[in-house]
Amino acid sequence: MEAIISDAPQPLANYTEAFKVGNLVFAAGQLASDFVSGVPQEAKINKAFPFYGSDIKQQTRYILENLKTTFAAADSSLENVVKAQVFLTDLKDFNAFDEVWREFFPTNPPARTTLEIPLLLGAGSEQLVEIDLIGHTNAVSHDVIKSSAPQPLANYTEAYRVENLVFAAGQLASDFETGIPSVAKVDPNFPYYGSNIKLQTRYILDNLKKTFEAANSSLANVVKAQIFLTNLNDFNAFDEVWKEYFPENPPPRTTVGVSGLLGTGPDMLIEIDLIAHTHDTTHTICKSDAPQPKANYSEAFVVDGILFAAGQVPSDFVTGVPKEASINKAFPFYGSEIKRQSDYTLANLTTTFKGAGTSLDNAFKAQVFLTDLKDFNGFDEVWKEYFSGNPPARTTVETTGLLLPDALVEIDLIGEVG
Repeated sequence: MEAIISDAPQPLANYTEAFKVGNLVFAAGQLASDFVSGVPQEAKINKAFPFYGSDIKQQTRYILENLKTTFAAADSSLENVVKAQVFLTDLKDFNAFDEVWREFFPTNPPARTTLEIPLLLGAGSEQLVEIDLIGHTNAVSHDVIKSSAPQPLANYTEAYRVENLVFAAGQLASDFETGIPSVAKVDPNFPYYGSNIKLQTRYILDNLKKTFEAANSSLANVVKAQIFLTNLNDFNAFDEVWKEYFPENPPPRTTVGVSGLLGTGPDMLIEIDLIAHTHDTTHTICKSDAPQPKANYSEAFVVDGILFAAGQVPSDFVTGVPKEASINKAFPFYGSEIKRQSDYTLANLTTTFKGAGTSLDNAFKAQVFLTDLKDFNGFDEVWKEYFSGNPPARTTVETTGLLLPDALVEIDLIGEVG
């Protein structure tokens, strides 16, 4: 793998701008920041003329110009982007964001997931959007995947295939005509018969099954899953349906709470974001000495030299947050909860990577979900202890909650093996 450093503004925090891994490019999440003054003048409107221009449009354009520079330095371009995750602090900004997005991706735009989250790193409430991209180099091409599943109205593509990997857009329970179709919601005349979260989950997974089959793949080949719920109380019912589709060796999974999803407002309960491989290759299931998950997911998979680890929370899966990841409540001013949890989580990920025949030195992509961004500095101090040299390209956002009630952080890593 090769660290990418371009002419774009370079991050102050402990992460790398991007990595090239084989023919794939993984960029860090980009904010509208010059890493000197916060949100620079060219990324915000003139306060003396508040009705001229749009902050979200200015920020989106600034970010995409920088990502264009990043990908060019990696022997790539925005035309080669196949996967995007967009984090907005207010979904009301989506339409204006999407107008700028279309300027940069006029044809065959990336498979995309768009989420509302409480807060982003940077200049507090001034930071409106973060964009996380995966692409490929100019040395290879991609196939646009279009199945019989409902096709998106917004400016993104259902899925892409690059070599042996398939990158699907985040899926909502929508037919893109009526919103949530009748098959994905409880009949209001019989409100106690059925479950909205179960019906939405089943509808989404049936559509993703069609998507992967059209890409010479299947749900059995999924190697990475991210689940975004607007209410974590829905998790258990969601997981019951998940088990029907992944009865054996389910994929590594990350599940977090978000503020909102695109679609029909609060009625949209879940978005599922998947990566799979084609039938032309296989994956290896990795199981280490780290605490093993109780829920229906696997610790890690390896496919074609890439390790996809499940999102890790500071849990022993027996007592919840174990003593070694907590401070002594009798001495609350001795130690730091976020530091202990971060250390425990990264120690377990070290074990996971070692069990797969690699190390954290080969981690190239990270997503960090914090329940409170005020904990970021404490988290980052521990992060620096585990990653020297060229730390992974990283995206850090605030989430509305994690599956472990007392957990403050979840870390999702991708690395190289061999």
